[in-house]
Amino acid sequence: MSFASEHQTNILPTMDNDDYDALPVEWPVVTHMLAGAAAGVMEHAAMYPIDCVKTQMQSIQTVHYSGLRDAFLTITKKEGARRLLRGMSAMVVGAGPAHAMYFACYEKVKHTLTLKINGKKFKNSSIANGTAAAVSTLFHDIVMNPADVIKQRMQMYGSTYPTCRSCMINTYKTEGLKAFYRSFPTQFIMNVPFQMVHFIVYELSQEHINQERVYNPVSHILSGGVAGGAAAFVTNPLDVCRTLLNTQQHNSQGTVQGLRQAVAMVYRTDGLRTFFRGVTARMLYQMPSTAISWSVYEFFKYILYGQNLSKQKQNDKNYKYKSNTWVNHPAQALLSLHLQMLNLVNLSQLLLFCNTNKQNKEVS
Repeated sequence: MSFASEHQTNILPTMDNDDYDALPVEWPVVTHMLAGAAAGVMEHAAMYPIDCVKTQMQSIQTVHYSGLRDAFLTITKKEGARRLLRGMSAMVVGAGPAHAMYFACYEKVKHTLTLKINGKKFKNSSIANGTAAAVSTLFHDIVMNPADVIKQRMQMYGSTYPTCRSCMINTYKTEGLKAFYRSFPTQFIMNVPFQMVHFIVYELSQEHINQERVYNPVSHILSGGVAGGAAAFVTNPLDVCRTLLNTQQHNSQGTVQGLRQAVAMVYRTDGLRTFFRGVTARMLYQMPSTAISWSVYEFFKYILYGQNLSKQKQNDKNYKYKSNTWVNHPAQALLSLHLQMLNLVNLSQLLLFCNTNKQNKEVS
């Protein structure tokens, strides 16, 4: 018996396994795009303040924070609490379409490769999952990279850009179009292993705690959190280099053009440990972030599929769709989803509090 069957939830009753498993085959790509867009926006919006702290902690300029708590207090004291939300509009504009392409591509490629590897038996394949993650990352990063440049320049300590629009215009006038894709090779090199670890760990985790592959929010949250934390730790050195390339915070030593220069400059700053600046903040950001992303994605995919399935089967008296009550009452379903997100954000705050207390004891 799997974790999912042992911990049944009242958030949504389970739909027939055959229906849910068949979703990637029967359902048009627009469903994955809509569900992915919703997941991307909610994921980044819920965790944006921690992302802002992570960006500043990764800066190689002389801004030193003793820990996450110190970073939060320093930023809010010197620049105001609103600083933690600067650049969010750029993230929203980029995250929606980027995650729409990301999930739609992943589902399609994963399904196609899994069938070719395993034949008609649709069993989990780490090779298919990893390859699908790498391909979907390309489409995601093409859309998201310019938004990341604007977002991170707005997030940096002492940023003078009043709005995302002014940041975009000024960056284009002074550095040209290439500024928005200067970090693309580094971001892609970082995101490919990140997404491969992320999806492989997620799918393997689902194989153990949700063997029936039914919709179960608890299993999606746990699997997503574990996958996000593992991927975040492994790829943090490349994320530090990406932040440098995006923000060009380099003490007036000239423009950093590529990954090789970024690696050299980061290493000269404070040795190898510089590559793991902000790793705790990144993990605390990614764990609830990916948990939110997967739970929201599976939720909307489930609801959208259920609404259409109910209409298709309404003339069939012998067919009973188990989640019909919830599908016809989206307000109740959205309330349950909202409670899930609040629990995840509260969990990240608790982890942040525990980590800062530990750091304060070590300093004292």
